[in-house]
Amino acid sequence: MTKLETFPMVALREAEDWVGRTEERWGCLAPELAGMMSAAVSHPLSLPRDTRRGGLLPRLWHWAAFPEFVPLSQLGQDGHPELGNFLPPLAFKRRMWAAGSLTFHGSLRIGERLRRKSVIRSVKAKTGATGDMVFVTVGHQIEGETGSFVEEEQDIVYLHIPETFTPPKRLPELESPDFDETVTINEARLFRFSAATYNAHRIHYDLPYAREVEKYPALVTHGPMQAIMLMETAKRHTGVPPKRFSFRGVHPMFHTHDLRLQGKLSANGKTMDLGTATPEGYLGMTARAEWD
Repeated sequence: MTKLETFPMVALREAEDWVGRTEERWGCLAPELAGMMSAAVSHPLSLPRDTRRGGLLPRLWHWAAFPEFVPLSQLGQDGHPELGNFLPPLAFKRRMWAAGSLTFHGSLRIGERLRRKSVIRSVKAKTGATGDMVFVTVGHQIEGETGSFVEEEQDIVYLHIPETFTPPKRLPELESPDFDETVTINEARLFRFSAATYNAHRIHYDLPYAREVEKYPALVTHGPMQAIMLMETAKRHTGVPPKRFSFRGVHPMFHTHDLRLQGKLSANGKTMDLGTATPEGYLGMTARAEWD
């Protein structure tokens, strides 16, 4: 019996059969949607954005270019599209984007047609401090019309919802960062980002659901939004967008506190360690940007 088969959930034994499953979708970040993204992630220190057609697509904004237009009847209780189409239908009630890594080849453009080719690379069961979980790793290649493309890998974690909120171990903020900037977080920002990315996950806007069903103390600040803000700071402090970028969520962040963006450039200027931190001094996301 494999480790995967020992987990008490529906269809998990068959989940490994989903490895190699592919999907192809077409999308576009229109100027109007780019304006929505800019309004959602901007803050007083962020770079001004040209959101007109043909302008450079800021790094990571392709995440808003492929909305899932599923009917309301096909949404799960949490607001996510129901599983079983591309992602395997595992019997966990919580699903989150845990980590990702990207390599950029050229620059995509606002308004150009994009093609995303996706493949499920692995399905792995694990047991951690919070109990049983399954990691599904998905590879994407996003191609533009003129040859630019992005290679991306996403780790999606499936978890059980706990009886009470038990936070993970806190990791301390970056030591002696080169910058430490505070971004205001509130319900309006979370709503705008959910709208721009067509994300109906209720933990980001439905406070009674977040507290009573998923047992969070407050609304959860989007991981992708944190990653986008860290990417922007990396470019702003070096003047050049990174060639590679990776990130990992290490602690949920909430709408009840602002977000600190921290970064520390290596001595050779080729890498930058980044993180989002709370006012209390622990990290919500770690990231690394690379330029060579």
